[in-house]
Parts: sequence; structure tokens; C-alpha cells
Amino acid sequence: MFKSEQGAIQKFTWGKFIINGKEHAKRSDGSIIGAGKDIRVIDGKVTSWKERNGHTLEKNMITGIFEKNIKILIIGNGVYGALKCPENVRKYIRENGVDELIIKKTPEACKIYNQMYHSGRKCALLTHGTC
Repeated sequence: MFKSEQGAIQKFTWGKFIINGKEHAKRSDGSIIGAGKDIRVIDGKVTSWKERNGHTLEKNMITGIFEKNIKILIIGNGVYGALKCPENVRKYIRENGVDELIIKKTPEACKIYNQMYHSGRKCALLTHGTC
């Protein structure tokens, strides 16, 4: 679905990311590898995006971004774009200091994150690794 030799995100397939050589996924038996299938990436560092629940974003799911003074937030809304971001959540994100909000299907979101990461722009990625 997505592959890049340069990284930070090197590969993405259904429910699985390889970032800086480390795997992040959820196995079919439910066990978690690394940060899991829903992740937050800031400055190439990966953490679990545990707050994401269901397929409609809510304000309380946007975490780990505002305190880092992130001006560009990329949201990967799943392989098929199933994760919806309502207008009230978009407004909330902008009201809390994010100047640019980009919402794309997860493979495209990974590509955009890598481009910004390599250009030195401070950005964050919140991304859903499946549907």
C-alpha cells in the first residue's frame, strides 16, 4: 500500500507500519506489536494512538498534539477512508493551534508525513491502520 526507502515511515500495509526499522501492528490474535495499528508519529517517534475508538473522531481523541506546539496535523483516516472527522472536530483542532489540517487515506497520509518530515517541517501524524 505504501513503501518508502527513506522513512521515517518505511512501509504500511493493512494494520502494520514499519517506522525507522521497527514494526507497529495488531496481530490477528489481538496481540500488539510496538505501538499497534493506530499510531501517533511526531518527529519520527511513534506512540500508540489508544484514544481512537470507532470510525468518527471526537475531540477527546485528538491527543498528544497540542502540547507539542504542532502546526501541521496529518490524519490518516484508514485504508478506505472510513474514519470520519466532523467539522466540529476540525474546528477544535484549528482552535487549539494547528494551522494546517490534512486528512487523507492512510497510505497517502504516510507519504505526506514523510515529505514534510524530510523537508524539516514540524508536523504530526495521527493514523488509523485499517479500514
